[in-house]
Amino acid sequence: MANRTVKEAKNVHGTNPQYLIEKIIRSRIYDSKYWKEQCFALTAELLVDKAMELRFVGGVYGGNIKPTQFLCLTLKMLQIQPEKDIVVEFIKNEEFKYVRALGAFYLRLTGAAIDCYKYLEPLYIDNRKLRRQNRAGQFEIVYMDEYIDELLRNDRVCDIILPRIQKRSILEENNELEPKVSVLDEDLDDEVPSDDEQKEAEDEDKSRLKNSATTVLRRPRHARSRSRENPSGVGSSGNARRDYYDDLEDYDKQRNRARIGYNDNRGRHENRHERDRERMRGRERERERDREREHRDKDRERMRGGRYEHRERDSRNERDHRRY
Repeated sequence: MANRTVKEAKNVHGTNPQYLIEKIIRSRIYDSKYWKEQCFALTAELLVDKAMELRFVGGVYGGNIKPTQFLCLTLKMLQIQPEKDIVVEFIKNEEFKYVRALGAFYLRLTGAAIDCYKYLEPLYIDNRKLRRQNRAGQFEIVYMDEYIDELLRNDRVCDIILPRIQKRSILEENNELEPKVSVLDEDLDDEVPSDDEQKEAEDEDKSRLKNSATTVLRRPRHARSRSRENPSGVGSSGNARRDYYDDLEDYDKQRNRARIGYNDNRGRHENRHERDRERMRGRERERERDREREHRDKDRERMRGGRYEHRERDSRNERDHRRY
């Protein structure tokens, strides 16, 4: 009797509201301790107090498929089927975030597509953190806007298969929903420049390109002649100054010399390494030859020893034969 749906409840999506949760999970909820002790004889008014005590969301966990308190209260809401105004107040509650998460989940299970988009999309601006328990029994962090996006897009949330809803684009074509307006559009409109500003920016870019094309860096011809005419370096300022281009040429020469020296040293080192490698290879070859010679000498000694043994055996047999 305690697990039956109330008589005044209406069918949701053509079936009993409790049947929206799979039979295996539903039976696990009926056998759970929290359902028997805390969810017995709950009404819509008392359900609010239990929802305020929630500290995480989730489906089932563990090898024995244990249901969470969040899932038990969801099944209780499907059983007593509270009024739509109560569910809307759950969703609009800003003080208790898990009450809002419970109301959004229940509305996604039982509500129509228009109601889901109408009441759940405004929750995208809620960026509070939620704790969610996964199948392994561990907790993970998820944000409220991510949780709402999963409810509207995914087929399974909190281990419960969600009923299918129409896409928003179809409802907009049928004029059942207004086009979606994002909160970020206002910020983007402020950042996007006007047509006059774009024209001014383009004119400035063109003028800069022209100036950069006309102003080519050239070496002045009179700089070297002045340095030659005034070798002492005494000018109008009274300090010795060298031409910038002369310094640049000296720097290039020094760099080229350093590169040539580096390449020469590198070539020498490489040649030395090659010589060392050739020497090592020659030594290995000599060692292989010595080993082959030793093996040949041993084989020859074995052959000779075998011949002498045969000769001694023959001579002994002849001697014994003569004796007898």
